[in-house]
Amino acid sequence: MKDLVVSRGGSLNGVVGIPGDKSISHRAVMFGAIADGLTRVRGCLMGEDVLATIEAFRSLGVKIDTRNSDCVKISGVGLRGLRSPTSSINLGNSGTSMRLLAGILSGANIDATLEGDSSLSVRPMGRIVYPLRQMGSNIQMSGNETSPLRVKSARTLNGISYLVPVISAQVKSGLLLAGLYAEGVTRISEKGRSRDHSERLLTKFGVKLDINGNEVSLDGGQSLTGCDITVPADISSAAFFMLGAAISSESEILLPQVGFNETRNGVVEIFRLMNADIEVRDQNVSSGEPVADIIVRTSNLSGVNIPQELIPSAIDEFPAIFIAAACAKGVTVLRGAEELRHKESDRISVMADGLRNLGVKVETYTDGISITGGNMSGGLIDAHGDHRVAMAFAMAALKASGTVSIKNAEGISTSFPTFFEVAKSAGLRIK
Repeated sequence: MKDLVVSRGGSLNGVVGIPGDKSISHRAVMFGAIADGLTRVRGCLMGEDVLATIEAFRSLGVKIDTRNSDCVKISGVGLRGLRSPTSSINLGNSGTSMRLLAGILSGANIDATLEGDSSLSVRPMGRIVYPLRQMGSNIQMSGNETSPLRVKSARTLNGISYLVPVISAQVKSGLLLAGLYAEGVTRISEKGRSRDHSERLLTKFGVKLDINGNEVSLDGGQSLTGCDITVPADISSAAFFMLGAAISSESEILLPQVGFNETRNGVVEIFRLMNADIEVRDQNVSSGEPVADIIVRTSNLSGVNIPQELIPSAIDEFPAIFIAAACAKGVTVLRGAEELRHKESDRISVMADGLRNLGVKVETYTDGISITGGNMSGGLIDAHGDHRVAMAFAMAALKASGTVSIKNAEGISTSFPTFFEVAKSAGLRIK
């Protein structure tokens, strides 16, 4: 899927199966690896990012059986059972893998080097390295505060109380994982609420946490016990099909058993503010995670000022939201989202460039964007290897007046390896 060509028009209909949640899949593999006993993960996403996590733990001495992709089996080695790898660990494009592994390896008393591809190699790592050093980790990074990260065996870590300066579930999770190896209490607080998949999964693995608002703490020395996990469908991947159904004519899709964690469902709230016809039904809980069936129908979207309190719970879905804004009546404004410049690409600049190529009026700010909805032409888009940018512009063709061609779309395989087949079967005119 390096290059995609999507013909204009069409509609989306039917039941659309979405692969497992990437964030939860990462964590299920990681926690299972350092647990005692066997962990079975059903619905694990087998995209390139999660495969990088699996290969990383294999290099650390963990047996992971992926012969049956419907049920990944992890033979945990316990907190102290990891061994030093024989070579550098390449994590590809996965920031989650790097930041969470940095926390685990800081306490595991082994030596390892973490590196990634060109995109991951420019993403900020100081946000996890500096607090790990406060805990006693012997961890180094480049002069630009980026990877590679080099972790050396260190004396015992100590728990800290730490206010994360940027709302980040990856940083919070990495520090909690380091806290499992530390003496005393590790207490992490945030200025807002980030996704809580780590807290939910750690609890399922038997770790006791103290959660008080935006603060979470744990006592060091606790062990994890292997268990069975069912991963819900990924709401971030589902967002593109919500977008496609909302902007195209005569569309109605059902997205079954999508993760509906309140720390992740901001995209649904924003789409509803934009007047999207979205129905959420059959809400229940699976492996500690809220899930629901989501139905989306053709909608007449309106521009909105996006509330800043919804940004953390929709941070990964803004490429889809920006395309919705381009199809809406009026102006959509987002401010307070500078973190979008530090994703797999600078998503404010890359999305703005692509929208302008399709004839959409856009104004950018350091921390956001203003999009004036209207007609979209066809055109050539450079996704810069960013999976979410590529999938968002693929759906834009449903509303565009001409063909949308997308280059450098290979990143889709990191989170949604079956996107082409699923989108085509739903009605997208993609090749």
